[in-house]
Amino acid sequence: MNDTVRQFRDFFVSLKLTVVLLVLSMGLVFAATLDQVNLGVWAVQAKYFHSLFVLWKIPGTDVPLPVYPGGYLLGGFLLVNLVSAHIYRFKRSWRKSGILLVHTGLMLLLVGEFLTGILQEEYQMALNEGQTKNYSESYRFNELVIVDTTDPKFDDVVAVPEALLTPGSALQHPKLPFRVVTKEYYPNATLSLRRGATGENPSLATAGIGPQITATPQPLTYKQDERNWPVVFVELLGPEGTLGTWLLSPQLPAPQTFDYGGHSWRLALRAERAYKPFSLTLLKFTHDVYLGTDIPKNYSSRLRLTTPDGKEDREVLVYMNNPLRYAGLTFYQASFDPSNDHNTILQVVRNPGWLLPYLSCVMMTLGLVVQFGIHLLGFINKRRAVPATPA
Repeated sequence: MNDTVRQFRDFFVSLKLTVVLLVLSMGLVFAATLDQVNLGVWAVQAKYFHSLFVLWKIPGTDVPLPVYPGGYLLGGFLLVNLVSAHIYRFKRSWRKSGILLVHTGLMLLLVGEFLTGILQEEYQMALNEGQTKNYSESYRFNELVIVDTTDPKFDDVVAVPEALLTPGSALQHPKLPFRVVTKEYYPNATLSLRRGATGENPSLATAGIGPQITATPQPLTYKQDERNWPVVFVELLGPEGTLGTWLLSPQLPAPQTFDYGGHSWRLALRAERAYKPFSLTLLKFTHDVYLGTDIPKNYSSRLRLTTPDGKEDREVLVYMNNPLRYAGLTFYQASFDPSNDHNTILQVVRNPGWLLPYLSCVMMTLGLVVQFGIHLLGFINKRRAVPATPA
């Protein structure tokens, strides 16, 4: 048993393992860089770096096959290898204090990247001048919402994540007097009005605006300046039978409404929302361009931050490289609508580990300075100790 433990320890302490992991990491970065042309930044991060293995589907099937270690696996082994080396192989002395600082900073960098990968959230908040919002919206994920609007003072919202909208799935929520059955789901599709031509395929939708619209599936896009527009057909089933099938998409300009069980309901597929315990109001948006061009030079948003309890009521100015940090969130001045001079788009980021990369860089820099200083002092002392040679 001791021999087995020793072999296991020697494997993780080995310098050969370090070299192999570094080579595999370089191969991973190289492959991800090449594949970014096809998949885009977000898909590449999820496929190569935020995974244990890089999966490849067998042609003609949906069976995934692991073909290469992913970022989480390589990073985890590198972290264990570095910690094990310091416990069992490195000798602790003041002459190696700089190396200890460098390695500690590297450990923090690996931990920070892992925390960022699993905990970071990115949303957007679009505001017009005078508009107030207490929520941000995702630009990559969507949700099905069923809203009870019977009470004019309060909307009772049931939100279903997009990942649960698989064809054939049935959902029942205690607040809903009917079941929600997904008939069909397109990750990306275009909408067009039906022409009523002979031979046109009948629509799956039987209620709302759906019977007048044709949904045409499209390939998924991974370009940074393009967006996937999903379409879902959902059927509502009450105790007495079907209430109809609706076509829903974020492309539709407004939610669809219906009445059932003495209540008024609103149905929509929209960008996933993250509600906040405070509100932001856009007071003024300004942007400058370079003289004689339409190229943005600088843009900023003057906002009012308020909380329901009245403890916060102040104005803040957000502009490029000067974000607003509040309640664990960071609001960056990201963009604006070129067709609307009174509109701003803020990027809203939650990253609990955002300080770790800065701290790790400081520690590694300090470690390099300390280690260089120790060797420099040793070199100077040796030069002083050498006796002068007679002429």
